[in-house]
Amino acid sequence: MHFRVRWKVVLVLLACLQGHALWSQDKTLEAPKLLGHHGSVLSVAFSPDGKTLASGARDATVRLWNPQSGKQLHALTEHGKDVYAVVFAPDGKTMATGSADKTIRLWDMESLKCRLTIAGHGDTVRALAFSPDRGLLASGSVDKTVRLWDARTGEAKATLEGHEHQVRSVAFEPDGTRLASGGPDKTVRIWSVATGKIEKVLQGHTSSVEAVAWSADGKWLASSSADSSVRLWDAQTGELRHTLGDHGGEVDSIAFSPNGKLLVSGCKDTHIRFWDPQTGKLLRTVKGHATRVESLAFSRDGKMLASGGGGPEAAIRIWNMSGLKR
Repeated sequence: MHFRVRWKVVLVLLACLQGHALWSQDKTLEAPKLLGHHGSVLSVAFSPDGKTLASGARDATVRLWNPQSGKQLHALTEHGKDVYAVVFAPDGKTMATGSADKTIRLWDMESLKCRLTIAGHGDTVRALAFSPDRGLLASGSVDKTVRLWDARTGEAKATLEGHEHQVRSVAFEPDGTRLASGGPDKTVRIWSVATGKIEKVLQGHTSSVEAVAWSADGKWLASSSADSSVRLWDAQTGELRHTLGDHGGEVDSIAFSPNGKLLVSGCKDTHIRFWDPQTGKLLRTVKGHATRVESLAFSRDGKMLASGGGGPEAAIRIWNMSGLKR
């Protein structure tokens, strides 16, 4: 009897050690630095096919990279001020960028020409998101509004008003029916895309909401904040499920892995943290950048994670996630 119990204990310990080893081998996540920007990298995004990484920064440029080789492919300089947002349409044919010059630019990815400039916001465009069906483009601005645009023509479709301060993040629900937004008024707001009305206001953060993200199955909505926490909400009920508080400063960026098994957060304390969204457990912490981690994005296949750093280093790192089994 005692012999069986001892063996069960040994097996449990081995399983725990195996799991710990998986998340403690730094070589699994080693990532080279991509250098070229001359200001904090505020946004990163992979093209749907994973062959291109786009980045926007405080040097007023959008840069395109080969994520496999780390080679810079192009630098787009049409924006006159800091570029806060870069995002690809689901089909990869169009890229949208948002800037402190108050404009949104739509780029043809074949010619790399700006095919349309959208001027409608009254201040800096901080956030962008394409709807899953490619029909709409959402934008969040320092002018306190969320706006919906026809993603092809740039025609204004709706202006969503409710935030008491600037809007720093927007994200479509995976089925495209709702939109989440967050900002310095400390709230996460969930909007009906069809009506433009607020469905829910999620409260709990004690400082600015810096980023919002949906899990791929639509069950979870995550928000990160300058209050040094990430909160995980039940996307249907709006109930708070987990508060992830083991951060050493403002949490500027978050991203779900495509399979929904990981939530990643980037922090002012220079670290990237990996979480289990089901349990809220911290799985691993890695040193990300010399200064704060401004931006994060997964490739569609989940094999790469890009991070953008702040400060004078202005580096991008592409982390190889293929060795991880989660």
